[in-house]
Amino acid sequence: MAEVTFREALNQAMSEEMRRDPNVFLMGEEVAEYNGAYKVSQGMLNEFGPDRVVDTPITELGFAGIGVGAAMTGTRPIIEFMTWNFALLASDQIINHAAKMYYMSGGEFNVPMVFRGCNGYATWVGSQHSQSFEGMYAKYPGLKVVIPSCPYDAKGLLKTAIRDNDPVIFLESEMMYGNKQEIPDEEYLIPFGKGDIKREGTDVTVVTWSKMTWKVMEVAEKLAKEGISVEIVDPRTIRPLDEEIIINSVKKTNRLVVVEEDYPFASVGSEISYLVQDRAFDYLDAPVMKVNTLDVPLAYSKPLEAETMPTPERIEAAIRKVLYK
Repeated sequence: MAEVTFREALNQAMSEEMRRDPNVFLMGEEVAEYNGAYKVSQGMLNEFGPDRVVDTPITELGFAGIGVGAAMTGTRPIIEFMTWNFALLASDQIINHAAKMYYMSGGEFNVPMVFRGCNGYATWVGSQHSQSFEGMYAKYPGLKVVIPSCPYDAKGLLKTAIRDNDPVIFLESEMMYGNKQEIPDEEYLIPFGKGDIKREGTDVTVVTWSKMTWKVMEVAEKLAKEGISVEIVDPRTIRPLDEEIIINSVKKTNRLVVVEEDYPFASVGSEISYLVQDRAFDYLDAPVMKVNTLDVPLAYSKPLEAETMPTPERIEAAIRKVLYK
């Protein structure tokens, strides 16, 4: 076991898969000469050369489209977006081409590729760089949506994503790139659709993902001092979603809070709420609660930014409400 950062875990996953399979390559803005905007691809140009670690112009639509074509003709591209906010420019290629090509071609063309980059808010980057896209991309058939919360999950899920024969949306958090964790030295993969219980509990289930997992963990540790036992379920992949781990946890605790970084309307949390009332309604002792980013563009101001995101106070209040309803 070696302690690595989140960015190092991603680097290891890509490098190991590129050594294993010569058809895997990385393409995006600043991934080569600059070693990645967030240094995720540190050293990869030196090892694999400019044919497999490719710097692109600032044209997300263009290099996403090149990646789709490359995937259709036998390679396995990893397309890095500096941020998923910029990938809005490439959404036509992702949604109308990568996601639909296997279906539209009658199974003639797989599109085995990974689109990856920063998702959600960072710090002081303003409204146009602070949005969460898991709910948006999870809507579309043909796309798999992955959102790890720790280095262990990041490496295992990214290796799985690179080997998958379908297009994968891989959502990272800029705020977690420096997070450290011990991970195995030997190879491992994490299957899609298999969530993880990050903290065992008996009183209330909180479903959450990405960096919200660690914010919920802080609240759970505080409440544990009062004897309140919070179970934290991290689905790890939004699509496919591990429905069973959520349902089984709710059957145990009889209460559910969903904490997510996305806006409240038509979010992943809304779908999870429907899932639970459809399959575990009789087990609920209180209505399902959601804690979301407030329904406003994120402010540049640091104090306003902090208040817009799910705060520990709002998370704690939601947990208390389902416990004492």
